[in-house]
Amino acid sequence: MKKLYQSFKDSFRKVSDTSSSDLSGGELSGEEKKPLVICFGEMLIDFVPTVAGISLADAPGFKKAPGGALANVAVGIARLGGSAAFIGKVGEDEFGSMLANMLAENNVDNSGLRYDSKARTGLAFITLREDGEREFMFYRHPSADMLLTEAELDADLIKKGTIFHYGSISLIEEPCRSAHLAALKLAKSAGCLLSYDPNLRLLLWPSADAARKGIMSIWNEADIIKDEGKLREALLFANACGALTVTEKGAIPALPTAEAVRKILPSENSTTPAAG
Repeated sequence: MKKLYQSFKDSFRKVSDTSSSDLSGGELSGEEKKPLVICFGEMLIDFVPTVAGISLADAPGFKKAPGGALANVAVGIARLGGSAAFIGKVGEDEFGSMLANMLAENNVDNSGLRYDSKARTGLAFITLREDGEREFMFYRHPSADMLLTEAELDADLIKKGTIFHYGSISLIEEPCRSAHLAALKLAKSAGCLLSYDPNLRLLLWPSADAARKGIMSIWNEADIIKDEGKLREALLFANACGALTVTEKGAIPALPTAEAVRKILPSENSTTPAAG
């Protein structure tokens, strides 16, 4: 595991000639469109123990919550006042409908979501053990997200994006791998900024070597922006988001709104948190 993470770290690169000023430069006027972030990948149902700090086997019960790394990002962006869309696949089942409705309720464009009548929506049981390590158990044999095809991609939606955000889970199996690569190629040709979350989940890969090769296969396609001028501001904002997120159970239910974050951020002329 350590060697695999070190491989990613050694391969990390920063693209300094890509400016983020167009994406974060001040307030948008009423007539200007917000940058659209297209999130491509998995969306599933997380089952979180009702009691913290225990193993999955010892959990007395579970609370269901929408999740999936890319869906989390899409909802997080929308709740913070941004514009986001999600592209992926869920089962034609109750959980799939729940997830589609969740996106709509959070103002995330779900027009790129597809449904599979033969495979179920993916499930993940997740706990944070007493030693601080996360424990996962996935049900994907296969799950609907793994069966997204290139023909099901919403090309027009991808072309509208300013940022194309993606992970690595969709690289594990066909036909989703081919769909992922096609979407990535389309986004790049459309001029989207490519944002990559490796999101290593070794349990889902055939082996550590397969994970390394799969994740690294598209590593050099990504654009990574570094805006040192706004680093302190970004860290303060991210810290506030994190502080609020750990007060709730479940990935998506715990994501804060922009208003909630602003309430605990330091005021403009103070180093202490503003009154909530």
